[in-house]
Amino acid sequence: MRPDANLRRLVRAALAEDLGRAGDLSTTFFLPKDRIYRAFIKAKADGILCGTVPATEALRQACPRARIRWHARDGARVRPGQVVARLRGPRGILTAERTLLNFLQRLSGVATLSRRYADAVRGTRAKVYDTRKTLPGWRALDKYAVRCGGARNHRMGLYDMVMLKDNHLAGAAPEALAKRIAAFRRRHPRVPVQVEADSLDQLRLALNLKPELVLLDNMGPALLRKAIALARREAPRVGLEVSGGVDLATIRALAKLGPDRISVGRLTHSAPALDLSLKIEAE
Repeated sequence: MRPDANLRRLVRAALAEDLGRAGDLSTTFFLPKDRIYRAFIKAKADGILCGTVPATEALRQACPRARIRWHARDGARVRPGQVVARLRGPRGILTAERTLLNFLQRLSGVATLSRRYADAVRGTRAKVYDTRKTLPGWRALDKYAVRCGGARNHRMGLYDMVMLKDNHLAGAAPEALAKRIAAFRRRHPRVPVQVEADSLDQLRLALNLKPELVLLDNMGPALLRKAIALARREAPRVGLEVSGGVDLATIRALAKLGPDRISVGRLTHSAPALDLSLKIEAE
């Protein structure tokens, strides 16, 4: 991952939110201006590190004279007490501290939870995917963190995949849908189409539309077993995705039913931050 214009703007806005009009009063009024400090970032919990690029960018913008050296890369497992980075520079290190850690802790939390879900389906056909339930403005970062954790990205937005959900299907005649899909494919031949189904009747309708993917949403295990068997029999090339209320307690059993994908919104909307801290080293 490299810092692009969008990331720089996001970091700039995060720092501006923290500094306000008056700036860092605690640091500028109470620490000497010319002193050089050494500091370290330490993991306080077991997890997957992620967010070194926006953290570095936050330090660069808040304290251009500071330097940071990372001892672990994005995607690496870290242990409690492990030093993941060392810093050297003037007092602006403390101005960057909270913004730097906010990026690092949230993204490491997403990566850590993603790894737990990816590990839970290991050895099955299923792969774990995220959703668009991301923090507004953070989507590229959240989805990067999902990949660092070993899970996969669903569509990035409304522009790179068609997903016909219940609200799109309500009141639409099957014949009209089929014609619209055919017309769409003529205009956008490389964009995949996914259709949602929450019953066997809806699944049959979805398969008749010949999508690349079918989303089996909010089905119980018994119904899912029937739905997957039906789809494999009638349309073996169609990818099958399971979603709806998936958690760590249920995902392994769902994966054993044989879907290709399991989408989990909580990877990004409910991941707890990984506990990390920044400490100035005593002289």
